Amino acid sequence: MSAVNKNIFKAYDIRGVYPSELDEETARTIGRTLRKFVFKSNSIIVGRDVRTSSPALYSAVLEGLGAPVQEVGIVTTPMFYFLVKELGASGGVMVTASHNPAEYNGFKVINERVEMIGGEEILKLIHS
Repeated sequence: MSAVNKNIFKAYDIRGVYPSELDEETARTIGRTLRKFVFKSNSIIVGRDVRTSSPALYSAVLEGLGAPVQEVGIVTTPMFYFLVKELGASGGVMVTASHNPAEYNGFKVINERVEMIGGEEILKLIHS
């Protein structure tokens, strides 16, 4: 595993400047970690926003998660939350930096109850 930038792991999400702080290798590491420690089934929803860096990070996190997952592509964050709950998924990953400037990107991770899994918690799992 390559070193990850610990500064991108926030209390509620993961976000940083692409690609200097958050890149595809980090996205793959996050995906592998979530598959191993967090998601209890293959019912994982993965969506993304329209930032220019989102397709690359989306592909990388999907690669890390492995198959099968349910890709929903471009979707709003509220719709992503709805889909996790409505489809009874074990959780999901949304590629987005929310309200941050365009050079940023990140991940919002939720469990089956649509509760946030914080970046700090995910960082601890990466190092376990």
